[in-house]
Amino acid sequence: MSSDNHPAKIRVMLVDDHLIVRMGLSFAINNQPDMQVVAQAEDGHEAIEVYRQHQPDVVILDLRMPKRNGIETIGVLRREFGAVRVLVLSNYGSGDEVSAALQAGASGFIGKDTALAELLDAIRKIRAGDQVVPSEVARRLASRITSHLSTRELEVLALIGRGLSNKEIGAALNVVESTVKVHVTNILSKLGVADRTQAVLAGVKRGIIQLE
Repeated sequence: MSSDNHPAKIRVMLVDDHLIVRMGLSFAINNQPDMQVVAQAEDGHEAIEVYRQHQPDVVILDLRMPKRNGIETIGVLRREFGAVRVLVLSNYGSGDEVSAALQAGASGFIGKDTALAELLDAIRKIRAGDQVVPSEVARRLASRITSHLSTRELEVLALIGRGLSNKEIGAALNVVESTVKVHVTNILSKLGVADRTQAVLAGVKRGIIQLE
């Protein structure tokens, strides 16, 4: 029960196979006036059962755990509880793992060496519905995605971001409109989006292009 004077605390669940990590996180989180740890699990299988019982606001989860890894656990939680909000907290920040975690449905990724204030801020942001990806992780993801787009496709995407039509892009790049259409199709496919607007949003979000 909450009121304007006493809003409900953010209910947090910890999933990590290291007890000392859970203890440290519990101490830090429970010392915050606006959040509390309501559940814990030490592996992926247990995490599903515990989530069903407590249905917390935010799950803080490690990627590498016994029985079921973090990415598989996120996938199961997303299938069963579509609105689940998961913050991946891990020492492992390779582009492939971060990308896989986000594609599985994680709301954010943060390293275990992150300052406590940033971690607590990330919990609040994810509870509010935001996505949290540290700038250095975003740059790694962007570089992986950028490497999949050709130089010409990057140019076309930037011009789409400026609001140019295919005909105008063709004139700017001195190519025929049909060639621009091929580039646009390839961009949509590589970025995994359905239309030009989504392509621009994806490009901005991943740091590939900047809107003027």
